[in-house]
Amino acid sequence: MTRRILAALAVVAAVFLPAVPANAGAWAVTELDTLPSAIEPGVTYTIGYWVLQHGTHPFEGPDSEMQTGLRLTDGSKVLDFPGTPLAEPAHYATTIQVPSGEWKLEGVQGIFQPYNLGLLTVPGGLKVAPPPFPSQTGGTATDYWGPVKPPGFPWDAKNVVKAESTAVAPAPQPAAAPSPAAAVVPAAPAAPAEESSGWGYAVGGVVVGAVVVFLVGRLRRKPEPAAGDEENAFVISRS
Repeated sequence: MTRRILAALAVVAAVFLPAVPANAGAWAVTELDTLPSAIEPGVTYTIGYWVLQHGTHPFEGPDSEMQTGLRLTDGSKVLDFPGTPLAEPAHYATTIQVPSGEWKLEGVQGIFQPYNLGLLTVPGGLKVAPPPFPSQTGGTATDYWGPVKPPGFPWDAKNVVKAESTAVAPAPQPAAAPSPAAAVVPAAPAAPAEESSGWGYAVGGVVVGAVVVFLVGRLRRKPEPAAGDEENAFVISRS
């Protein structure tokens, strides 16, 4: 009886309880490198693509869980093209050759659900599907790559930091305080004149005064009569 009850409960749970994915809350996106302008049937093309967990960074788990590729589906026809890892983290490439038709193009993302890239018409091109997840805007983006980066990086982020560094987003800097005014050094007082200079002026004044007195005296002195004048004066006096 107990076994029958447990079996019935298991059936009820399988019917009425929703299925929970093994990686609930985890998701990834596939971004294509530049495609050829037109895809022709029977022609071989090498396609590069990126598989980014949460749309911003490489897969955080072991590489063994990240078997990627491109998948094309046309009704019951399914074409899988496994990817090969490239030098950059989360970067892959695969070679495709597609018959004529309209194909749903998906990115195979290891443990994550396949990512719908759009409808590929052969001959023709790809009509890109709208992204199912919002794109990153603002904030800080981490650069895990070198010169070759995923398309659109840094996705409108305001700040970018390197993955290996400990740098953080720069904080707003306050306005620099004005520099203090240069200190005004008072001029040194003039050195007092030396005493010798004062004595020099006094002596000079005395000399000038003496010269003036001498010249005035000469001007006031009566001129001495000449020899002829003395004789004339004597004759006059005797007369």
